[in-house]
Amino acid sequence: MAFGSQHPRKFEDIGKIPAPGDNVAVATERLEAGTEVEREGSRFTVKNTVLEGHRFAVDGIPADGELLSWGLPFGTAVRDIPPGDYVCNPKILQALADRNVDFELPSRANFRDGGLAPYNLHEEEFQPGVRAPRHEEVRYFLGYRRGGGRGVGTRNYVVVVGTTSRTSSYAKALEERMKGAADEYENVDGVVAVAHTEGGGSEPPNNLDLLLRTLSGFVVNPNVGAVLAVDYATEVVTNQMLEDYLSDHGYPLEDVPHRFMSLEGGFEESLRKGEAVVRELLPRADETSRTEEPVSELKIALQCGGSDAFSGISGNPLAAWVAKEVIRQGGGANLAETDELIGAEHYVLENVRDLETARKFLSMVERFKEHVGRHGHTAEGNPSGGNNYRGLYNISIKSIGAALKRHPDARLDHVIEYAERMSQPGFHFMDSPGNDLESVAGQVASGCNAIFFTTGNGSITNFPFVPTVKIVTTTGRYELLRQDMDVNAGAYLDGTPMEELGRDLLDLTLRTASGERTVGERAGHSQVHIWRDWRQPTGEDLEHPQQEIEPDGSPLPIETGVPRPELAFDAVRKGGGYAADGVALIMPTSLCSGQIARRIASLLNEGEAGQGYVTRFVALPHTEGCGVSAGSSERLYSRTVLGYLSHPSVKLGLLLEHGCEKTHNDYFRKAMRERGLSPERFGWASVQLDGGIEKVVRRVEEWFTAALPETGELSFGTAGLEALRLGLYSADPLPPEAAESLAQVTREIVASGGTVVVPEKSSLLEDPVYLKGTLGDLPVERSLAYGQAVIEPGFHVMETPTDHPSETATGLGATGVETMLAYVEGHPVQAHRMVPLLQVTADPKTYQLHGEDLDLALRGEPSGWADRLLESILSVAGREYRPKLHRGGDTDFQITRGLLGVSM
Repeated sequence: MAFGSQHPRKFEDIGKIPAPGDNVAVATERLEAGTEVEREGSRFTVKNTVLEGHRFAVDGIPADGELLSWGLPFGTAVRDIPPGDYVCNPKILQALADRNVDFELPSRANFRDGGLAPYNLHEEEFQPGVRAPRHEEVRYFLGYRRGGGRGVGTRNYVVVVGTTSRTSSYAKALEERMKGAADEYENVDGVVAVAHTEGGGSEPPNNLDLLLRTLSGFVVNPNVGAVLAVDYATEVVTNQMLEDYLSDHGYPLEDVPHRFMSLEGGFEESLRKGEAVVRELLPRADETSRTEEPVSELKIALQCGGSDAFSGISGNPLAAWVAKEVIRQGGGANLAETDELIGAEHYVLENVRDLETARKFLSMVERFKEHVGRHGHTAEGNPSGGNNYRGLYNISIKSIGAALKRHPDARLDHVIEYAERMSQPGFHFMDSPGNDLESVAGQVASGCNAIFFTTGNGSITNFPFVPTVKIVTTTGRYELLRQDMDVNAGAYLDGTPMEELGRDLLDLTLRTASGERTVGERAGHSQVHIWRDWRQPTGEDLEHPQQEIEPDGSPLPIETGVPRPELAFDAVRKGGGYAADGVALIMPTSLCSGQIARRIASLLNEGEAGQGYVTRFVALPHTEGCGVSAGSSERLYSRTVLGYLSHPSVKLGLLLEHGCEKTHNDYFRKAMRERGLSPERFGWASVQLDGGIEKVVRRVEEWFTAALPETGELSFGTAGLEALRLGLYSADPLPPEAAESLAQVTREIVASGGTVVVPEKSSLLEDPVYLKGTLGDLPVERSLAYGQAVIEPGFHVMETPTDHPSETATGLGATGVETMLAYVEGHPVQAHRMVPLLQVTADPKTYQLHGEDLDLALRGEPSGWADRLLESILSVAGREYRPKLHRGGDTDFQITRGLLGVSM
């Protein structure tokens, strides 16, 4: 609309003021620059375009005056702000610039964020809160009554728990193997896996107690009808430790049909054993049937993700209204995400049971600030790019909206640790990071049997064995994602009374608790993510600063080797050179789009789109990109993702965003340009903006179908060792003969013009024989940062912040190596999802126990081992041989967070 229009818009049609006394309003639709607005008999002009969900002033705000939403301050004016001005801080202007919006942004910000000073509790003025009166009418649902104080389940699953990340791929493989096995049991909902990222290093993690508490809570959650926990008995976190924790802390394990199984022998043999155990557990789980149970047995997890400016206006108040009604029936509710309540402490504590509960809540907030501060961060790093784009300018305004998941009439009764069991009814606050999935895991472990997930952008998150009711905040977003959302809270913005929506949601909740499947359950999409380990222990100085400057990538000088021009492999022609493979890569830009990427790759591999153009489709689901701190860990993550997209084996790549993450598609377009990559080389898709799971699946399929023919058919040729890119590592001590053989392999590849990359925490770089045979008397120095792409062939050492095998392999893959070789003694490591990983040993006992999964046993005369190793490497590089565990599905992909990354 042009300036000076004679037809002003009525304010109530285009804006919403969250609370009386607010001096800014939320735009309920996009307002073009020049729009005139009539409010309470006066008019003002919107001077800049204001996106839906962003705020504009409705009253004049003087310089140094506070900007108010819900009656609480979220910023301070840096100059006078007249009515109609778009209110913006520097962060939101940068966020919108990164999104390449189609309108002119203000030239400068007009407010600054407030500080995150500790909340001052005036204890002398404290008044205990009042609990809402109990309902006289009792309502019921059909649930699974458990013994031992476990409560009542809304679902009945057999759960396979990988005790650490080392057995996560086994748990997922067993879940896939058991698909459909529960169909013959009337009372069993299915067999699902709990696969997570924790406990996989060589030293006890800093989150050990938290991890054991979470796994224990999973085991006894009322939605679990039976459980199988799986380990190797050699990890730093074992089944025995879990069993001891359950016993020592009074968890009712005896009420849960269960088995603890340590894997021995080969992967396939272990799957057969696991299948036999699950088939024993299924009829035991089936013995429990649904019975009529009171609503007092419901425990609701209150969660929000992909939040927007309307989360605190429609979605969160709706979830809060129903949670309040459940509590009035004698049930419980659980509010979490500590960092997303910083700045909203006043509201949270308006109605609290007693002074001690208030103190405990505030101490947890301060503890979280100290925790992230110890790693060099503040809670202001929480709002994601999707939050910013949808109108959440900073942590203060995000927190104010998030806190509204507590209804004013719902008294804060209890404050508990992450994954601590909810032993009493009422409203609970549980300590957790703002990372949605990590927070949900803690709530499930605390005993929640249903989840309310409020989303503004349209998060598709679900948990494997607890139903998730997704509540979207606006009608427009609900219409876009109708197939993936359960409830349209945007109807409140359209005029439907909150009480009417609340009654409808309560009815849906009882139907869901009684067995009606949510849209997420019907889609079959779910993830588990436990609060990830942090590298800096409490009370200690930083271990050492994260490497901030990437090495220049120059290879290290090594001992002279003998070129081997007679050795060759069948390679894929690529540009003016050769690659070992020609895959099509679907790269999720965050954890929430990972499972969808995997699903798409599987569908494409079953079809004909790639025939003749690529060897296969690959997806690399991971756990990063959102709900994690910025700084060095974010740069590490971005570098790793770009390393895979520009990998020599990748012929064509597509980025799949969830839509509301910190590292969205536009983030990566900018990152590509900064690293000299052209975004036009890649495909781009969005789960949310493309209309949900089914629509984005079709979009990606159609893009590859159209784009692949333009790349031309695969062409092959013979390449020598100069085209070989090898990642080489070992976590175990090596016999001298093996070390010398690997040194010879390294020298000959490098002498022939090829590349060898070794991670700095590999035992190879502590082995005097290998070091003498490669670097000679030179010191070990990093030539590559974690995930830094190799530019110049030769011998390289890659930074490795942890010794986790999967994190190591993931970093190696991003450097551009196309084949990996791991020397193992003991159990084999998980294979990489894209880059083939050979596993070899010279230890007879290791081969006797794990020969089914190992690719090569070094036997006989050691002088011939190097040739045997090169022969095996070339057979993999030439796609003649596929390593056993890659074939068997024992694969993993996990990006490290480095030394300073923390969940937020």
